Formats: sequence, C-alpha cells, structure tokens
Amino acid sequence: QGQLVESGGGLVQAGGSLTLSCVASGIRFSIATMNWYRQAPGKQRELVAGITSAGSTTYVDSVKGRFTISRDNAKNTVYLQMIRLKPEDTAVYYCNAGFLLFGTARNYWGQGTQVTVSS
Repeated sequence: QGQLVESGGGLVQAGGSLTLSCVASGIRFSIATMNWYRQAPGKQRELVAGITSAGSTTYVDSVKGRFTISRDNAKNTVYLQMIRLKPEDTAVYYCNAGFLLFGTARNYWGQGTQVTVSS
C-alpha cells in the first residue's frame, strides 16, 4: 500500500524560508509525477508545483521565483524549498504522487503539513 509522509511545515515570519519533504513508500516513485498542493482555509486545493519523472517542473504563478521543487529518486523523496514566504502562502501543504501502473492510473496523497506565515 502506497504511503506519502510530509514533514517540514511550521510557523515562520514573512520573508522567511521553509523546506518541505515528502517520503514515499510502496509506490513506483521513480516513474511518478510528484506534486505539491496546498489548501488554505475556505479555499480550494491548488497545485503549487509539480515534477515529472524526467525532472520537468511546473509552478503556479504566485510561487514562481520563490519555490523550488526537486526530487531524489534514491531516497524516494520530493522536496519543496520555499523562500521569501508571504502570509498568503499559509495553508496545509499536501504531497501527491501520480503514475500509471499496468495501464491503471494510481494517485496517492499525504496527510498534509501546516505552513503558517506570520506578517
């Protein structure tokens, strides 16, 4: 059974930095597209950043230049480095993995980690 476990969230002042980690187990990590989503209170969950198995990355406009997604296939881990954090970055951040296995789409979610940015 696939599992994603996030860590690294916390409370930080505006302008500060955090790095989130997501360790995967029980999934085909090397072929998975790994994503970070976030959900703020009263808002829909949004895709923040994604990285394909080939290393191609994508970011939502609001975090471009401030967030960096990366992966370490040897450690089954995906990271989200966040700098120059803003209060509007406050949300629960979720790790997501998606891949095809024998023609069937598989999708996994972590439990989320809270990021709070104070002004």
